[in-house]
Amino acid sequence: MRLDSGGYAATVTEAADAVATAERAGYDGAWIAETQIDPFIGAAVAAERTERIEVVTGIAVAFARNPMTVAVQANDLQLLSGGRFVLGLGSQVKPHITKRFGMPWSAPAARMREFVLAVRAIWEAFETGERLRFLGEYYTHTLMTPFFNPGPNTHGNPPIFLAAVGERMTEVAGEVADGLLCHGFSTERYLREVTLPAVKRGRAKVGKTLDGFEISGPSFVASGTTEAELAGAITEVRKQIAFYGSTPAYRGVLELHGWGELQDDLNALSKRGQWDEMTALIDDDVLNTFAVVGSPAAAAAEIRRRYGDVASRMTVTPPVAAALGDPD
Repeated sequence: MRLDSGGYAATVTEAADAVATAERAGYDGAWIAETQIDPFIGAAVAAERTERIEVVTGIAVAFARNPMTVAVQANDLQLLSGGRFVLGLGSQVKPHITKRFGMPWSAPAARMREFVLAVRAIWEAFETGERLRFLGEYYTHTLMTPFFNPGPNTHGNPPIFLAAVGERMTEVAGEVADGLLCHGFSTERYLREVTLPAVKRGRAKVGKTLDGFEISGPSFVASGTTEAELAGAITEVRKQIAFYGSTPAYRGVLELHGWGELQDDLNALSKRGQWDEMTALIDDDVLNTFAVVGSPAAAAAEIRRRYGDVASRMTVTPPVAAALGDPD
């Protein structure tokens, strides 16, 4: 199992420093999230400051952009990093796309499928010099003159990983992507009973198996080397679970475990801004179902038990990674 470092950064410098630190610590990859910074800029600076580690957008919001801009940025980053870039894409949810980014929203799974196919069509035009002709329902790209064509990438095209929770988006990941980013708001049961079958259906559509397809496992981990550190980590993970649990798009995960009503309660509290009250609703059963909890050594063992036969990589925090030891 490959180990990746993840987290949120308030500045591009902070993100790049975190990736450089992860490389020194021996991580295989490092994720740069789109929260307070642009992940592509963060990845560019991180690529300049590192030599070995994979640099991943985890995730970049696809629907805030268009396939052409993403194709060009990813191509640039693949060159800049010497072939160490992974394009991680996600859809975000409707309110963020329409209210924060001011972009259109419709049929997210179908739109994402087309988005990824359009990016690949643009890369093919770069590589072959042949006419760009992508005619879709949501995206159309038919113009690529030599002046704007960067030509073939000497390192090949970067892999595309797609974040998904729902079955339809997960099928799309299996069909058009090179890997799946399991959302942190997943559980072992959901991964095995819902996610994996959906990925296999997507792969089957294009005559492929899971061979060569990467799965990055769910990554809510609450760990610490002292009781105080562990308690603090548990509180933060409870907040994360409460936040994601309030989102209607993720209700299916809770319903699988018989906790559908919890989503109603969390959503109502979120609309009133009662964040502390939301956190209090995440009891120990919910916490331990969604998150790996314990000392670094205990957390490492539990990660292996839950996901060792399924996930090819995990995003973990430094104390847990140290305890995991040899990633193989």
